[in-house]
Amino acid sequence: MIKVAVTGAAGRMGGRIITLVTEAEGLAVAGAVEMAGHARLGEDAGYVAGCGLLGVAITESLEQALADADVLIDFTFPEVTLANVAACARLGKQMVVGSTGFTPEQRETLTGFAKDIPIVFAPNMSVGVNLCFKILKDIARTLGDGFDVEIVELHHNKKKDSPSGTAVRMGEIVADALGRDYNQVANYHREGMCGERTREEIGMQTVRGGDIVGEHTVYFVGMGERIELTHRAMSRDMFARGAVRAADWLAGKPAGLYDMQDVLGLK
Repeated sequence: MIKVAVTGAAGRMGGRIITLVTEAEGLAVAGAVEMAGHARLGEDAGYVAGCGLLGVAITESLEQALADADVLIDFTFPEVTLANVAACARLGKQMVVGSTGFTPEQRETLTGFAKDIPIVFAPNMSVGVNLCFKILKDIARTLGDGFDVEIVELHHNKKKDSPSGTAVRMGEIVADALGRDYNQVANYHREGMCGERTREEIGMQTVRGGDIVGEHTVYFVGMGERIELTHRAMSRDMFARGAVRAADWLAGKPAGLYDMQDVLGLK
């Protein structure tokens, strides 16, 4: 039995992860964490998630939540995630990270902990999105430099980071396939007399509104033709299901940094 601890246990994502863990064969909820002062501290995690009593109380102590757990599933924020991964490394626990908005320096810090424990780190846990990642590499390599690349992402009005981690990963994949440095060619803003578009740049545009779960489109625009690859998320369950699948996959893996491409066997 793989025992799972979950951060943000009283939130929408945390609740769905807890529910899906209880439905998965060979997995069980062993710990649930929320921020200090949260109104639902001390309550049963299963009751809060709506999946029945589990005998696991929501706590503000990560160490307490990890005491009987094998793996932590974390969908929080970069600063919180880095503190959590440091605790997991100290306690020898595996970790699944679905948080987004990391700076390059924060990603490097997270990667450093993978020397001690196995970590699945993915900006998007969706099976469909990760298949798109694989397809994007093939499209970019085939089209080469003859097509302009633009990425447009849409999310709900509560999302704090921009562009999304998924959009950034798409840009990185395309840039790498074309032999470019994403950090040098990403163009996040166009306004006024900004000049002609360069051949190398990858446009990154962001839309925020309403309750959009997530939509990403990569445009490859050539002379007289255009290719569009779009993924639309209809429910947050797809992220939660991917995270639970990753937690199951991590069992027995050696220390190292993995992603959903590894989990899904797409490499």
